[in-house]
Amino acid sequence: EGEFSTEVRYYISSLPLDAKLIAESVRTHWSIENNLHWQLDVTFREDNTRKTNNAAQNVSVMCKMALSLLKKDTKKASMVAKRKIAGWDEEYLARLLKTENF
Repeated sequence: EGEFSTEVRYYISSLPLDAKLIAESVRTHWSIENNLHWQLDVTFREDNTRKTNNAAQNVSVMCKMALSLLKKDTKKASMVAKRKIAGWDEEYLARLLKTENF
């Protein structure tokens, strides 16, 4: 019926040897990773990109930087809407690019 697979991950940590604490830390890490990936996919349709070699990695870095700038903006709009507004409105784009500490 279904396939079963197992993955092994190794972590280096300075946490005390407490299984519950370590498991919580790992779950939190992957929750953050999954949320970032989801946001990048929704905002920039990252899963649909057809880039190869270094281009895929370069575009991914640029998308992460752009997402960081969009998150810092206080405008009440979705990330997708902010991305589109930045493409249409040069003043809004300039304001985003002047954001400090992104």
